[in-house]
Amino acid sequence: MSSKEKGAKRFRRKLLHKYRLVILNEETFEERFSFKLNRLNVFVFSTLFALFLILATTFIIAFTPLREYIPGYSSTTLKKKATQLAYQTDSLQKILDVNEQYLASIKKVLTGDVKTINFNKDSIIEVAKTDPSVLIRTSKKDSLLRQAVAKEDKYNPLIAPQVQEYALFAPIKGSISEPYNSKTKHYAVDVVTAKDSPVKAVADGTVIFAEWTTATGYVIIIKHNNNLISAYKHNAMLTKEQGEIVNAGEVIATVGNTGELTTGPHLHFELWRDGYPINPTSFIDFD
Repeated sequence: MSSKEKGAKRFRRKLLHKYRLVILNEETFEERFSFKLNRLNVFVFSTLFALFLILATTFIIAFTPLREYIPGYSSTTLKKKATQLAYQTDSLQKILDVNEQYLASIKKVLTGDVKTINFNKDSIIEVAKTDPSVLIRTSKKDSLLRQAVAKEDKYNPLIAPQVQEYALFAPIKGSISEPYNSKTKHYAVDVVTAKDSPVKAVADGTVIFAEWTTATGYVIIIKHNNNLISAYKHNAMLTKEQGEIVNAGEVIATVGNTGELTTGPHLHFELWRDGYPINPTSFIDFD
């Protein structure tokens, strides 16, 4: 028999050689229990136990919330919250941007520091012709309606992307002492009338400013639909507060002579759209 065969037999004998493991009572040396083992049993048991631990750990990490307690493992709940916060942050940033643009427009209304732009009665219609997102169906009735509007001059041409009728009322009736003049940066009309005459809202809207200013006295500014803003200055008193909703033709103030930039009772009326001044006499009859 070769030495290689003898070594194999010796290894197999050692691997299958049985050992008796006995548990004794230390005081009485009484045998509690015992069992027989060999090296092969120990190896198989250790391998199976290691596999069981690997499978159990994998199951815990993949399918149970206990994985969140493992150092370095991110929480699903935290991921969801982080995603929600990211969306909220993005939404808030957009809201802040819109508010900043809006406040900048209001600042322009109060200070008059703007670049002029010419609006005409068909300005929105002209934009609609070049904008494929706006659908305008022309017909004979539409043409007749435009002619009637042009004659009566009672409809606001600054309409939303959808064609709709939108009336502007005269805030007061009186004579214009100083007309709209973009060259001198007088982006308004000064309408002279009796002191304490009621000043009316030109359209439905929300009061966004109702305060006293040094230069123009009591001022009230109303935001209407379609990004339209109307401003009323040098009032004797205001009947509406910031945040109130007003209807077209509703009294919002009384004609006065307040502020430094005035020489007599009159209404300083401004009309704005998208941060640009508009000549009110193009759309409103003050006579």
